[in-house]
Amino acid sequence: MLVALTGAAVAAACAVAIGYAVVNRPTLRTGVTGPPATSSAAVTRGPVTERIQVGGTLGFDGSYTVVYQGPAGVLTWLPPAGTTVNQGGVLCSVANQPVRLLLGGVPAYRALAAGMTDGPDVRQLERGLVALGLDPGHQIAVDNHFTAATRAAIRRWQAAWGWPSSRRTGQLPLGQVAFLPVPLRVAGAQAAPGTGISANSPVLTATSTRQVVTAQVPTDRQGDIHPGTQVLVSLPDAAAVPGTVTAVGQAPATGGTTASPGTADSGPPTVAVTISVRLPAGTRAMNQTPVQVGITTAAHERVLRVPVAALLARPGGGYEVRLDSGELVPVEPGLYDDASRLVEVSGEGLAEGQQVEVPAQ
Repeated sequence: MLVALTGAAVAAACAVAIGYAVVNRPTLRTGVTGPPATSSAAVTRGPVTERIQVGGTLGFDGSYTVVYQGPAGVLTWLPPAGTTVNQGGVLCSVANQPVRLLLGGVPAYRALAAGMTDGPDVRQLERGLVALGLDPGHQIAVDNHFTAATRAAIRRWQAAWGWPSSRRTGQLPLGQVAFLPVPLRVAGAQAAPGTGISANSPVLTATSTRQVVTAQVPTDRQGDIHPGTQVLVSLPDAAAVPGTVTAVGQAPATGGTTASPGTADSGPPTVAVTISVRLPAGTRAMNQTPVQVGITTAAHERVLRVPVAALLARPGGGYEVRLDSGELVPVEPGLYDDASRLVEVSGEGLAEGQQVEVPAQ
């Protein structure tokens, strides 16, 4: 059974169709004005995707705090906001000694050196050393055990920092590296250069480098959306890009939204949706940028389609289209595709390749 147009789509279609139908009713010609100009469009067969349109915000995923764990000293350098710090990059400097990023979910909690007990921090260290190309002979077996190969890779890393051989100890004191789960994009400073800091001092806030859209979707449409749902994100001054829902929040515990004291109800209840997007190459990174999101709620393949502007309101209800021959053909609308302005239709006497009238552009 065909799915009916959504309320918004029906309203839009009716507004266009009724206006078009009214001006095409038989009228007395006065010689001053004539019938409205029309054009034609083909009846095609293909996919129609119905989407709900919601506003969203394009930004960066996650929230992280970089905490310094080394000995007390003066903070001498921080990367500017917006800087991307990848694995091996410098997060800050204390007493002119850089703190470098390695990827891992377990925070640094001890020095990394020969003779240490096995642990997940060693595995993270070895995984990072291998990823940085510091084990060219493939001697490291990435595991929880610190070996001579681990020490040799650290020495290569220290050489790459420009340290003389006397300083290449093959060990990393606590505070010289910080483990965080992902490469970071610096959001802001928690302390200013020149400030004295000690262990457990937060120095930076950051996000991941992955761009995502966050949007609020009415709870009555929550059943249409799940991780993996495809969306179309309309960017400012750029072509729309595809995206994928990665997370759907929980519905409010109460039956409606909670307004702040002294304010009106903010509207129907919504759930937060997170959408992963990949911007086209060369597109500048955007943060806290308003976007429009079309979330796919239904899709039909290989159905007959006409422009929504071809729909005419039938006397007594329903819709019809006018073929270029002048014949009126009753049709039943199905899904409405807001992005393409096409509507799924079915009806006796309608076939792919026919031409239907539409208002001239």
